Amino acid sequence: MSSPSAAPSTLISDRKQLVEYIESGSKPPSDWRIGTEHEKFGFQLDDLRPLSFDGERGIEAVLRGLAANGWAPITEHGHIIALSRDGASVTLEPAGQLELSGAPLASIHETCAEVSAHLREVKSVSDALGVGFLGMGFQPKWRREDMPWMPKGRYQIMRNYMPKVGSLGLDMMTRTCTVQVNLDFASEADMIKKFRVSLALQPIATALFADSPFTEGKPNGYLSYRSQIWTDTDPDRTGMLDFVFEEGFGFERYVDYMLDVPMYFSYRNGEYIDCSGLSFRDFLAGKLAPLPGALPTLNDWSDHLTTAFPEVRMKKFLEMRGADGGPWNRLCALPAFWVGLLYDDAALDAAWDLVRDFTSEERHALRDGVPKYALKLPFRGASVRELAIETLKIAEAGLARRRVLCAQGGDETVFIEPLLEIALANQTPAEHKLELFHGRWQGSVDPLFREFAY
Repeated sequence: MSSPSAAPSTLISDRKQLVEYIESGSKPPSDWRIGTEHEKFGFQLDDLRPLSFDGERGIEAVLRGLAANGWAPITEHGHIIALSRDGASVTLEPAGQLELSGAPLASIHETCAEVSAHLREVKSVSDALGVGFLGMGFQPKWRREDMPWMPKGRYQIMRNYMPKVGSLGLDMMTRTCTVQVNLDFASEADMIKKFRVSLALQPIATALFADSPFTEGKPNGYLSYRSQIWTDTDPDRTGMLDFVFEEGFGFERYVDYMLDVPMYFSYRNGEYIDCSGLSFRDFLAGKLAPLPGALPTLNDWSDHLTTAFPEVRMKKFLEMRGADGGPWNRLCALPAFWVGLLYDDAALDAAWDLVRDFTSEERHALRDGVPKYALKLPFRGASVRELAIETLKIAEAGLARRRVLCAQGGDETVFIEPLLEIALANQTPAEHKLELFHGRWQGSVDPLFREFAY
């Protein structure tokens, strides 16, 4: 989740400014970039327990170790709660999940190199502390009550609000990890097409990346339990956004959606003001009870855009949000999947042809079914596996046409190969772990922390 916005503090006087803020993200293809983000669980090597914030082996100690390597610390009430360097940031999720929000980069070669360098840096620091980090979609061993809470004002407000609107919001906050990629658009028309394609195909990413089959040490009946959790987190700010496929969708319609998403907070003078459940429309009218007479700033709007959690989210770019966290090669595979589909015109056309006749009922059936069945979910007389293979071929061809080469002369198609292997084998990462659980691991998830740690 995002840190407080550094957007200009211009006062907002009308709705038009909100639209212009998002629309200002439009840029020519030569300026399109790739921003990859991923989260990971920290744990103590000796007893596998999650890391507290403070202490000799706490998350703050990890952040201090990274800061010694040139990252600039960001503090809140005297605590280091984030780091920044060269356009990238390291932040904390509510239970201390460590997140890299990568810099906007020109190629998947660059973003994968960034991920690799970060993981090496984290491992160097964590080895010295006797801790490790694990990438998957849901904490496989520990209960919600066992998870720590980070000292961030934003999370305290969310922690109090979540149980009012869903039964799994606190699990989302404390026990999930994801990988996502942020991508640009050229214009409103380009945004609309990319939004529709990526929303319709987000369940395919969920299926391919499914890696959260355990809860509190036992199989939970799902392959992507992280994805299932979002179905009972907060209906006001999650879901498949049917209006994106309606006639007339554009920047203005998305702004209207965001105005109807209840607020969490306003960040003023270094403090989070609790506005949970209140209306940004009232804020625009100067009628927000916790800030009587105050008008919102672009900071407030920028922050508010981060508090909706649909399958695809728009800020000044589009965020692909459907995938479970995972190991290094899948952290590179997610941007490859979406760049191949969305950053090549022929691939985007082919992907749109693939999904343009999906009905709303079919899109929801995909979204609702893949957390449990992933690639084996039936769809149109076949299964999601066949749809995934077709989608991957389109993405691979898009990457090949980009002809973005590394120093050794290879193109970006190499990064999508792990997903092709998953689809062709018809076995998700979750199913592989379940096989190990029922076999060599003899009914224990503990070996997972050793065999799949970074």
